[in-house]
Order: sequence, then structure tokens, then C-alpha cells
Amino acid sequence: MPGLRVACERAEVVAVYTQPDRPAGRGRVLTPSPVKQEALQRGIEVRQPETLRDPEVQAALSALEPDLIVTAAYGLILPKKVLKIPRLGCWNLHGSLLPRWRGAAPIQRAIEAGDAETGVCLMEMEAGLDTGPVLLRAATAIGADETSGELYERLADIGADVLAQGLAMLEAGTLPAAQAQSTEGVTHAAKIEKAEARLDWNESAEVLACKVRAFQPWPVAEAVLAGERVRIHAAKALASSADAAPGTIVTANRDGIDVACGDGVLRLLTLQREGGRAVSAADYLNARRGQL
Repeated sequence: MPGLRVACERAEVVAVYTQPDRPAGRGRVLTPSPVKQEALQRGIEVRQPETLRDPEVQAALSALEPDLIVTAAYGLILPKKVLKIPRLGCWNLHGSLLPRWRGAAPIQRAIEAGDAETGVCLMEMEAGLDTGPVLLRAATAIGADETSGELYERLADIGADVLAQGLAMLEAGTLPAAQAQSTEGVTHAAKIEKAEARLDWNESAEVLACKVRAFQPWPVAEAVLAGERVRIHAAKALASSADAAPGTIVTANRDGIDVACGDGVLRLLTLQREGGRAVSAADYLNARRGQL
């Protein structure tokens, strides 16, 4: 959760580590992460190493003599030597209810799978991928139409509250009780690949609707519609069926474009043509009048 807002007034943040500036936008201009921008506004030192495996980087981190290291979607694996640096260990905020959805894309995978609930876990870091004991957790329902981007923002706020609670307990001299993760119900949230966003009309409408939400705002679902490849920003599964081959447009009006699927019908609500902007189904139909 790079946009995480954390408030702990009496905690001294000695440094912020974040990814190096990356090219962004059509001009591919080097752009600082939101974490870097926030830290600089607060007058906090920012460090952006390419890797934490460099002995010099590790020595510089150790020289800060941190009591605690906290990470949130940092994007780099912390080596064992780094995990041993702070006297109170390393904490990580993870956007799922562990042990479900360990890994890189827990928010997207939860929506893609049609989960009704998710949350945030504050956990102790260890060598395994998101396998450490959980200190605190907070659950939340996933909205029926909620996208990954929307859920991401909510979990950032929830995560800030969970971390503030953990730090307050630490400040009071009471460490949160660490609970080992269950060995049952373990799932892995693999990194999202752009190719996954290509929708297959042979799948069910419910599955495709979840994918559209999961891949919004990135990489954005796409599909072939009446011979044209389009990006689909919003869609919903209808409680109806169609006696038509998957991929066939069965209805098209201002309410949406209904497409037959392997099971059920998917209504497309917001679409984007190549080189264009995202528009309503009504505006898309106007642009392709007589072609559908």
C-alpha cells in the first residue's frame, strides 16, 4: 500500500526507504513514489536503493540503529541480515486475511476470486513469503461492485489504523500477541501479469465481472467485441442467460452492451477504444453506430 497514511505522533521516523524513481506517464518521466513525496514534505530522509542485498546498503541501514522497521508493499524482499537489524524486529502490513492470499497481489486476487471479505494483517516478518506470525488483524467486507483501486484505498486507511494501534501498544510496553498462521487455507497471490486482463467469453459472466473489477485500474480488462479490441473498465453479470455463442452481443442500448458468455450474460458499462478515452456504453454505441 504505497499510499499508506500512518499517524503516530511520538514515533521518530529516522528514514524512509522506497523504490527508486520510475518512468511514468506518456512522456516516461522519472516520477517519485507517493511515499517519497510524502516523506519529503514531512522533512524525512529518503533512501532509494535498488537492492537491500548490497553490504554497503545494509551497513548504512544498520547505522541508523532502528528499533523497528515497518514495510507496506515495499516491493523488495528483506534479506535475513536486514531482518536482524532492528532490536524489535520487522513488521509488515499485508492486504489480506492471512494465510489467505500471501504474495504480491492480495487485493486483486481476492476480488478476482469473488471473496466476500478481506482485510489487513500486521505481521512479524521472517524469511518466508508472508509466513510470519500475525500481531493484529482487521477484516472488512468487499463491496459487490468494488474495484481493486477502491479497495486498495480503503485498506490503506484500515492499515494505518492497525499500525497505529500496534505502535501505541509498543509504546505502552505491551507487544501485540503474535499468533502463528494456520497451515490450512493457504493461498498465494501471484503478481498480476498484463496478459491476464484478456477476457475469454467462454468463461462465466460472474468470473468475468470479477476480473473486470480486479484489473481496475491496472492492467484493465480487455476483450474483442464485434471484431474490435476494447478495454472494459466496468461491467456486471446479469441474472439471465442467452441462447447465443460466447462473445455474441445479445442486446445493445443506453443501459449497456450485453454479451453472451460461457455461462450467463455480461453487461459492459464503460469501454475504451484503442487510442481513445473510457466512455459509457451509450457513447461507445454512438461512436460505432451501425457497426454492431
